[in-house]
Amino acid sequence: MFTGLVEEVGTLQGIHRGSNSAVLTIGARTVLEGTKVGDSIMTNGVCLTVTELGATYFTADVMHETLSRSSLGDLSPGSPVNLERAMPADGRFGGHMVSGHIDGTGTVKELRQDDNAVWYTISASPDLLRYIVEKGSICIDGISLTVAAVDDRSFQVSIIPHTRAVTNLSTKGVGSTVNLECDVIGKYVEKLLGPYGGSGGTSPQDEKSSGITEAFLREYGF
Repeated sequence: MFTGLVEEVGTLQGIHRGSNSAVLTIGARTVLEGTKVGDSIMTNGVCLTVTELGATYFTADVMHETLSRSSLGDLSPGSPVNLERAMPADGRFGGHMVSGHIDGTGTVKELRQDDNAVWYTISASPDLLRYIVEKGSICIDGISLTVAAVDDRSFQVSIIPHTRAVTNLSTKGVGSTVNLECDVIGKYVEKLLGPYGGSGGTSPQDEKSSGITEAFLREYGF
């Protein structure tokens, strides 16, 4: 489990590609402290297992599923990557619950300066946008952020100077691909409501087909 508070921006030193896999070598300092082989380090939002440790680097295997869901396969030597160690049990929960399991990717569509902040507009598929709500949490490349606005094509976040300075967001321009992890709570709620629908629809027809009606809600105390 992670918090989405980036501890360090590391550098991809090398990527060894297989037919549908890769081995990453990542230069780092801070996240290596207290880390051992088998520990987890979130890399651009993806939970990776440390397979080898050096004084200034670690390596991690990336399987086909991860490459297909994330932007890790697009990295090249020299790429900056956001890094965070798994949260200790006695740590502060300063961000939100982040699993490091990427739901998919989005694309930066627009950057807009707003005094000291920068607005990022990020497009995403409807399958992801259904879990993104205004003032809810979203994890972008491993960064815990608050959704400022959302519609049926994209969502927006407003980034303060500190966040841009201590993450790789300052290197993301229009057209950049970013890893997205939606708030896990919404996904669990939808799954648990499966027997009663959970299709995500809001029309009267959706309500009728799902079994969630005003009478049902009243019966269960809503």
